[in-house]
Amino acid sequence: MSKLPILSGKDLVKTLSKIGFIHIRTKGSHAILVKEEEKKIMIPVPLHKELAKGTLKNIINRAGLTLDNLLELI
Repeated sequence: MSKLPILSGKDLVKTLSKIGFIHIRTKGSHAILVKEEEKKIMIPVPLHKELAKGTLKNIINRAGLTLDNLLELI
């Protein structure tokens, strides 16, 4: 199994935009991304220099990705 990469919030926003998420606004230090499919998926991404591993795992799960999918998109 692959290890989680070290990503910044800005890098993760760019990666998620490749699969259809749109940056709609920034509130404080969080970018709010939205993807409209069968239901609306809203994900706040902290714009930190390095995301915590638990935060990254949670965002990956909410986006419907696996770790391997994420690594392919980077």
